[in-house]
Amino acid sequence: MSLILVADDESHIVQVLALKFRNAGHDVIEANDGEEALDLVREHQPDVVVTDMQMPFMNGIELARAMLGDSTTASIPVLILTARGWAMDECIAMLSNVKSVQSKPFSPREILSLVEGLVDTATPRSECS
Repeated sequence: MSLILVADDESHIVQVLALKFRNAGHDVIEANDGEEALDLVREHQPDVVVTDMQMPFMNGIELARAMLGDSTTASIPVLILTARGWAMDECIAMLSNVKSVQSKPFSPREILSLVEGLVDTATPRSECS
């Protein structure tokens, strides 16, 4: 079973994705901003992080950078959601933990497929973590 962290300041997006992931058999933890997400990533070591680009206190890029700078979270893959229509620009591409940038609105089914692909290629978590 995989653990997925969903971070977005729009509660309806968190609810939709969390429901989709849980219905597919994954465990989900939720954050409302980037700082809370970083604390939860450090505490729970999820298999994948799905985060919004624009959030209070710490945006998705800052979250990915902070994770990359910590040896305990650097290998956790990140999927960024954005309403800005960004592609993988040079700034994001330099962050090796950011595996995909998806525009809003998105298909929850497609996000689930991307996340499950990332889980399949990630290093398995220890059952003790």
